[in-house]
Amino acid sequence: MDRLIYTAATGMTAAMTRQRVVASNLANAQTIGFRAEMLQSTPMTLDGPQLEVRALNSTAVRGANMQAGSIVETGNPLDIALQGDAMLGVQTPDGGEGYTRRGDLSVSQTGVLQNGEGLPILGQSGAPITVPLGNKVTITPDGDVMVQDPATPDAPAAAVDKLKLAAFRGSQMEKDLTGIFRAPNGGILPVDETAKVIPASLEQSNVKPTEVLVEMVEAQRSFDMRTKLIATAKELDEGGASLMRITPG
Repeated sequence: MDRLIYTAATGMTAAMTRQRVVASNLANAQTIGFRAEMLQSTPMTLDGPQLEVRALNSTAVRGANMQAGSIVETGNPLDIALQGDAMLGVQTPDGGEGYTRRGDLSVSQTGVLQNGEGLPILGQSGAPITVPLGNKVTITPDGDVMVQDPATPDAPAAAVDKLKLAAFRGSQMEKDLTGIFRAPNGGILPVDETAKVIPASLEQSNVKPTEVLVEMVEAQRSFDMRTKLIATAKELDEGGASLMRITPG
């Protein structure tokens, strides 16, 4: 009975992990630039000369769906949508360097350029971008951050920095619980000199709510099936124990 119970129990754990991931994806269906998390399930068997009569299940988040979301024009000069595979460099709360596709930018009260999560946007030097308060800020398709003093409207806009647009193709990436991507072991991705952005636009989440709802139903059914297997194992165990208690007449 233990083979059936433990196999079903690992399947229940895998189904619960899947439900958590599905719930996270569904909750972020409207989050700007969100990338849906993806699961990987691996059968785990015991090595040795014996027959492989038991296969447990190991399920964990192994990456994200990097398919681009839809682009929506907003008209806000600080909104940007990244083209291609580029990632926008941000400063994480621990002071490290992270990467995101979220481009709803704004200027903080201290003049720091930040995204909708409040994370400072990095320039190509690796330092957060700051702009003079009260100036009009725009971003060019090349990622240049331009400022113009309203007091001198006839003067041309001046570039104060350039967004760090990083290339992740060919590099390992890890997604943390906050949805920020990082290079393993505190690594830093190189700048993508050819990357472009679409000003006054935002990339939406690539989560498809209808598909996620179907996945949620499937995960719940999978969990219920394994629960019934454990109940069946209990009935079989109790039946075997009752047979052992029968005394010869």
